[in-house]
Amino acid sequence: MCLLLTVIASFLATGTAQAAIGTPALKWQRAGCYSSWCQTGWYASPAVADLDSDGRPEVIWSAYSIFVVDGATGSLEWKVASGHDRSEPSASDVGRTWPGVVVADIDGNGDMEIVTAHSGGWVGVYNHDGYFYPGWPKQPTPGSELRSLAVDDLDRNGDLEIIVASTRSDNQWFVYEHTGAVRSGWPQHFPDSSGNGYAAGCYNENVAAGDIDGDGRSEIIGPSDVHYITAYNDDGSQILANGGHFGGGKFWSRVGVHVDDAVDVRGWANCGIEHRPNFADSAPSLMDVNGDSILETIVVGNVYNCGTSPYTSLYQMPYVLNADRTRWAAGGYDWTVIPSPGPGSAPLSEDYNLIESALPNPVIADLDGDGKMEILFASYDGKLHAYWLDKSEHGSWPYAVTQAGEGFIRFASEPVVADLDGNGTAEVVFGSWPEKGGNRVGRLHILDYRGNVLQQVDIPAPFSGDWNGMLGAPTLADIDGDADLELVAGTAHSGLIAYDLPGTSNARILWGTGRGSYKRAGGTTVTGGGSLTPIADAGPDQSAAYGAVVQLDGTASISRRGSALTYAWSQSSGSAVTLTAADTALPSFTAPSATGSIVFSLIVNDGVESSGPDTVAVAVSSSGESRIYGTVTDKRGRAVAGARVSLSGTALWTKSAGSGEYSLQGAAPGRYTIKARKRRAGKAQKKITFGGGAMRIDLVMK
Repeated sequence: MCLLLTVIASFLATGTAQAAIGTPALKWQRAGCYSSWCQTGWYASPAVADLDSDGRPEVIWSAYSIFVVDGATGSLEWKVASGHDRSEPSASDVGRTWPGVVVADIDGNGDMEIVTAHSGGWVGVYNHDGYFYPGWPKQPTPGSELRSLAVDDLDRNGDLEIIVASTRSDNQWFVYEHTGAVRSGWPQHFPDSSGNGYAAGCYNENVAAGDIDGDGRSEIIGPSDVHYITAYNDDGSQILANGGHFGGGKFWSRVGVHVDDAVDVRGWANCGIEHRPNFADSAPSLMDVNGDSILETIVVGNVYNCGTSPYTSLYQMPYVLNADRTRWAAGGYDWTVIPSPGPGSAPLSEDYNLIESALPNPVIADLDGDGKMEILFASYDGKLHAYWLDKSEHGSWPYAVTQAGEGFIRFASEPVVADLDGNGTAEVVFGSWPEKGGNRVGRLHILDYRGNVLQQVDIPAPFSGDWNGMLGAPTLADIDGDADLELVAGTAHSGLIAYDLPGTSNARILWGTGRGSYKRAGGTTVTGGGSLTPIADAGPDQSAAYGAVVQLDGTASISRRGSALTYAWSQSSGSAVTLTAADTALPSFTAPSATGSIVFSLIVNDGVESSGPDTVAVAVSSSGESRIYGTVTDKRGRAVAGARVSLSGTALWTKSAGSGEYSLQGAAPGRYTIKARKRRAGKAQKKITFGGGAMRIDLVMK
């Protein structure tokens, strides 16, 4: 049971902005902890979803074990050891959890699954009750940690693929079908060569998935512990770089990355003068930065001097790349050369024994509301950076979490971004952590869009250990149904924590969790501002003839949090019909005999909140097809099984006993003979005049 404590927040008035944002209030802490200690938490970002459809959201996180807590109270609902499920309550964890917890509907059945990846090379898929999905778990890389995890519908077939990457140096990237089968063409990458390109270990969340070339299928981007970036099609084949720019026949993984694109083109650097980045800790993001509906690849590299031994880390800086691996330049913006670093950009520490590593996960969001994206990332220089497309940092950016007067280093987490107060510009929310020891604690920070401090509060003291911090990205969601947002986050030594964010009922969430969504694929469907409220799409209007089976289609509905949607269809107007499977994306009904329009409404829910309604109209008409409906009986009035009905001896339809509708296709208006017969039992005939539309006739077998 979670112990709820009242704490007094300490405020640090170090900014210049007017603090219109309410003070975060600790809601609960130590969720998932034991009676006297907590498992060490790492960089995993939590997810929020109503797993059991009881109307109360759960929070899902993993330090080593995977646990689910009630959003409103933080009380434990269930916990499992990593690599095991609830059928093994006494099992031990297989390892720690580095990447964010995935919550998504992997098989398209409307129910949400949980996906986690761990050290020891394990990845597992759970149903919403904490039992393994059939075919899982898997151990693709025994002895090598899986720090990268994402899911995506790579081939747009309605189910999700699971993507992981390992710290080992070859065959790092695996893609699994939702069934647990390794997808054809995977794993990758092997071997390293001048023709096949170069890759090494993936030491952070080094994978992103999205359609970067507009072909209707997703590509996979994978930086690693070299100055090259790999790019794959969903079948595992490598993507070619621009042959006219870099020379023909080169994959992305064959084109080295440097500060200046001119050196990329040349193919080698003058080490000591021309610097290049390492991508060991580089999580890629895929976003449309300028509103032209084309995804760019954004990745932050650790630029180093390759002329020293050992290499000297200099600074971290973002790269913006096109689908053909060229540098992005458009609309007067030019990233063919990355920005020059500001003063104090060198690493304060790269020793995780002193302070846990700073990870430069790029967050892409429109801070100032101008429709163009900014690029935010935390750096080993003790700052949170925000670059505009003009390659400069505006306002008070960067923001330094390390303050010289404190005498120790702080690093920042991946931020989340939302317009908390609905004023048209965004706030940036993130955590921090200190050097180890001394019972130091990290903070929860809220900045305005120009990098000024709005709120800062110390997070809880360590429940075990001698320091505490928030390493992973927090998550913004309404976890208690009060309309205001809450913030949930994993900590190093006080388990899962939650804060109330007062006055945020009209907030617009732009980047609300680690890696942009619960799919952890390095992007979000929210571009240029907007909330994470799901969007219902009832499909295009349709027309149908009498008796036709009509299928409605809500599959284009959008879950902006990446979680599974539930569907609620209802009829708004028109002749009453019965919807089959009205709680799925694809319900159906039989068009009635009456002409006219029938309107249906769809509302979807992502486990956190419901969408607004979307409607679809179905126009029912004869369309050259009519219906005879009625009952075929024998001379004693009993229903005749297997009776056949024909129109002037053509177009037979078999029906079972009782009432039914019989289609008369292509019948021009006129006088026809309707016949009913069963084997040699006789027949009934009745002449009727057909003028189009529905008609009723009772047929009696003689």
